[in-house]
Amino acid sequence: MTHDHGAHAHSHAHSHDGGHAHSHAHASESTALSRAFALTAVMFVVEGVGGLLIGSVALIADAGHMLTDVGALGIALFAAWAVGQPRGRRHSFGYGRAEVLAALLNGFLLGGVSVGIAGESIARLGAPRAIDPVPMIGIAALGLVANLVSGFFLLRGARSSLNVRAALYHVAGDAAGSLAALGAGAAILFLGWTSADAIAGIVIAGLLVVSALRLIRDSVHILLEGAPRHLDLDEIARRVRDVPGVARIHDLHIWSVGSGFPAMSAHVDLVAGADPELVRRAVHRLLHQEYAVAHTTIQTESAPPLLQVDGPPL
Repeated sequence: MTHDHGAHAHSHAHSHDGGHAHSHAHASESTALSRAFALTAVMFVVEGVGGLLIGSVALIADAGHMLTDVGALGIALFAAWAVGQPRGRRHSFGYGRAEVLAALLNGFLLGGVSVGIAGESIARLGAPRAIDPVPMIGIAALGLVANLVSGFFLLRGARSSLNVRAALYHVAGDAAGSLAALGAGAAILFLGWTSADAIAGIVIAGLLVVSALRLIRDSVHILLEGAPRHLDLDEIARRVRDVPGVARIHDLHIWSVGSGFPAMSAHVDLVAGADPELVRRAVHRLLHQEYAVAHTTIQTESAPPLLQVDGPPL
């Protein structure tokens, strides 16, 4: 059996380069989160005060959601800071899971808020209140603009970070809530339909539930060491078997340390006469270039007698 000393050295070279990219990415994410945090905090105060003054449950619901957004963005900021901390002896992979835990916490927070909003809105359906729609429309429109700006800040980082994606879901839910409040205000102003306010609150609650379930699902998938959803293990196994010198791949495991940080380990059986070091480097290059898996642990072994090359890949 040949152990993967060379592969480790090769993988660390890629991980080191990737570390600089991760540092720049985390700095960019922190800046985007900070801007969204400040803007959301201001709008929470505006919508909360405005909702209380005019008695709009839609605005109060949206302000309540913005309050959770302030907390969610604060959690996301802390997680982004933690992920950027250097790894140590007790945490050899660093703190990549901090953002996953933050996203999971935000998912439950979002779900709890949706229940409260739904309850208040349903109660309002039975006893609609008179609401001045003009300030309601103005405040909702201002909230919508603020949410769109915050979403613009977060959009780029959301593609690679579950933590930022969680924050974006919160902001998107807010934008939908502001839109619902805007529509409710217009319905009250032009149609005199006072129940529109409570219905908008129910719509907001439903949108929040969808975002919460999505966040919880993605976070739990990573915590349970699930394979990244965009990677097909059977396809990867087939591609590795096509590498010259490989007879079979088995004990293949791919998981995410954190969002955007997939890792892989596998045993590779070699054909007779194959150079273990060349095979390991070729497999790593395939995984790095084709599937963006930079951290690989590949153990090469001599193929057992009478091995079927097209045997089970996993």
